[in-house]
Amino acid sequence: MAARLPLAKGAGSRYLNAMAVLLAIHVIAAVLWVGGMAFAHLCLRPAAEATLAPPQRLPLMRAVLQRFFGIVWGAITALVLSGYGAILAGGGFSAWGWHVHAMQAVGLVMMALFAHLYFGPWRRMTRAVDDQVWPEAGTAMVAIRRIVTINLVLGLAISALGAAGRWL
Repeated sequence: MAARLPLAKGAGSRYLNAMAVLLAIHVIAAVLWVGGMAFAHLCLRPAAEATLAPPQRLPLMRAVLQRFFGIVWGAITALVLSGYGAILAGGGFSAWGWHVHAMQAVGLVMMALFAHLYFGPWRRMTRAVDDQVWPEAGTAMVAIRRIVTINLVLGLAISALGAAGRWL
């Protein structure tokens, strides 16, 4: 491997321990984000649509997504810090395979989509729910659902690549 940061100098076990911690943080953050999207999109939303009218469903989704989006911001922070920390500790970008570069690219796209979702449709939805304008809240929720669908597919693909990429 190429030169490593001070984190990796000295005993090899310190490098392995640091890498294990960074990768564990990375995987946990990814599981929280992608798993949360899967739950909200595949379980919560359809159940809420089947059982609740918009005046009950949309405030519920607002409350759930408000909590989840806080987790997503934390997951994004953890993914960026642990991902780049692992890359640097492992010798820099040139020391890693194509799958790490692909994960980085897809991850950045997912983060951009989430930021768009958060600062666009999510803000419109929260205002509409607060003002009890259900058609506008529903329209914003449709936009949120579309972006979450894209990010869920990307997140599942990137998770598979992260798990198997070393052997591809």
